[in-house]
Amino acid sequence: MKTALEWARVWRRCLNGKSAMFFLARSGASISLALLLAGCGEHKEDPKAEAPPAAKVEADLDANNFKVDHPEQFPLVTALEHKAAPSLNVTGVVQPDIARAVPVISLASGRVVEVKARLGDVVKKGQLLLRVQSNDVSGAYQLYRKAVNDELLARIQLERAQLLYSKGAIAKSALEQAEDVAKNAQADVDATTQQLHTLGVDKDHPSGIVDIKAPISGVITDQQVTNAGGVQGLGSSNPFTISDLSYVWIICDVYENDLDAVRVGETADIHLNAYPKRSFKGRIDNILPVLDPNLRTAKVRLEVANPGLMRVGMFVTATFYGKQAEIRAVIPATAILHLHDREWVYAPVGAGHFKRLEVVTGKMMPGNMQEVVSGIKPGDQVVSNALVMQNTIEQ
Repeated sequence: MKTALEWARVWRRCLNGKSAMFFLARSGASISLALLLAGCGEHKEDPKAEAPPAAKVEADLDANNFKVDHPEQFPLVTALEHKAAPSLNVTGVVQPDIARAVPVISLASGRVVEVKARLGDVVKKGQLLLRVQSNDVSGAYQLYRKAVNDELLARIQLERAQLLYSKGAIAKSALEQAEDVAKNAQADVDATTQQLHTLGVDKDHPSGIVDIKAPISGVITDQQVTNAGGVQGLGSSNPFTISDLSYVWIICDVYENDLDAVRVGETADIHLNAYPKRSFKGRIDNILPVLDPNLRTAKVRLEVANPGLMRVGMFVTATFYGKQAEIRAVIPATAILHLHDREWVYAPVGAGHFKRLEVVTGKMMPGNMQEVVSGIKPGDQVVSNALVMQNTIEQ
């Protein structure tokens, strides 16, 4: 048996945090004393015990249904009502207006000796584009000089015939014949002069080099000529094509089921992928009557004023609007979960059960609110923070 001093030491060691059961086992003390000493042990409070119990999620037979033990941990919001004009978003490509594209032609055939412009250059009307060395010039100038000489001879003969007729030396028919020859000679001079002008040659300063100039101002959108290359007049491809890009076309593909949303003469909003913060207005100019047999889409053409930002080949997004307003739901953006390129919300179905619903969203609204086109309707309740719910499910 232990003395009183020894039991005091045991009691002090118990107060210092030692296990009472350890000492009792070694001393062989009674069970009642063991319980007494066990009660004196030091107990630390667990902070996790004060926190609410963790939500436990159990999957239902449906992969999109879940049961939550503590649904109060997931606050709900009610979808608001929003009136919006129905919209249709399609993709398109910037193309030049064909009516504003002018080919640069060379009537003279020959060899290109100098190219003064290239694809993509901005040119002004009358600007020199290329120079062609051509034998057509020498032939045209030869005809011109011959016509000038014939006209001079015919004019001299007419003056002589007029003098002889005034003296009664020739008949009137001879005078009329001389007048006809003079008129024909003048016509030949005019024709050959015009031919030289068409070839771009000054009749007073003839040269074997033909200068090809820009017929309009714009951007060179096609080039089919190089230095030392050859041109064959109208029988060859055009050396250049100049497009006036102050107005451009937007060619969009609209699916067959959405054609009722577009009408000729209405306007659409245009957004460039290169400038997402800029918006432009376009007018529907034409809806082609033939559908693509593979994609089941129709080409819709819009005419848009180009402030200088639109380049041929750019991708754009065109938004068409209907006339009748549609009722849509609006919920906080946090209530929408973006998962696997799709968008979802969590809606309560009662008794701690939640269902994951796929939605189609629209545009962002003020106050970090998101428009929902389909999937839920105004008045429906959804979890206010879908990401928290998703993280809980994954755990």
